Amino acid sequence: MQGRLSPPVAGRIQSFPWGRWEAEFEMAASLGLAFLEWTLDADRLRENPLMTSEGRATIEELSRFHGVGVPSATGDCFMQAPLWKVTGPGREGLEDDMLAVLGACIDAGVSMIVLPLVDGGSIADKSEEQVLVDFLQRRVTPILGSEMRLLFESDLGPGQLGRFMEQLDPVCYGINYDIGNSASLGYNPRDEFRAYGAWIGNVHVKDRALAGTTVPLGEGAADFDTVFGELGQLGYDGNFVLQTARDVGGDDLGVAARYASMTEEWIRRHCV
Repeated sequence: MQGRLSPPVAGRIQSFPWGRWEAEFEMAASLGLAFLEWTLDADRLRENPLMTSEGRATIEELSRFHGVGVPSATGDCFMQAPLWKVTGPGREGLEDDMLAVLGACIDAGVSMIVLPLVDGGSIADKSEEQVLVDFLQRRVTPILGSEMRLLFESDLGPGQLGRFMEQLDPVCYGINYDIGNSASLGYNPRDEFRAYGAWIGNVHVKDRALAGTTVPLGEGAADFDTVFGELGQLGYDGNFVLQTARDVGGDDLGVAARYASMTEEWIRRHCV
């Protein structure tokens, strides 16, 4: 996950690494990582390099030089300013922001964008769900499909999330499965994969304590063997994004290398 190879900004576990984003391509390459998942914050959204033609050209150049792709982006901006919770004229501006992000991602060759329906963006009721679904069907579906897919990261229970996805076109939409978030919520991976496994298009590798925060891999409630076993049975061959805990000593590269090795071992055991 972009930003995790750099020191935290303003004490936040995840945010766009202003001033260091270019260097992260070289750092990722030094660890043998194949790609970065881009991050987009609501603050200075339109200034983010992904959102400008000059920035996209630089991203393409760095990606090609270092052999580190940008296949996906996480739209934290949508969680920080969720259009489905806004009424009146303000919603139109947030809708325009989402459409601008989708357009920029298509121009940059980003094939997946994660829409977090968690924390501040969590769907509170049927009314908010309907606002979001109506907007997606009306304005987003026509520009998705072969070039890009929108993936939901959600705190809904397995059955609820499965029913939510049934309203949408599987060609255009899917699920970003966050291992740590599901563990923190106490969900059973087998129930989750039974309800919506076929929709999973991207995986965030993370560990969290039950009803708690992010912790180092293997120290929380996540059942990695079961999760990777389910992914293997599903035939999942997509990306695994390290959205892992920060190192308390500030060794961002060292901890990323360790977590990458752990993830590769789970993949070898269950998914190959």
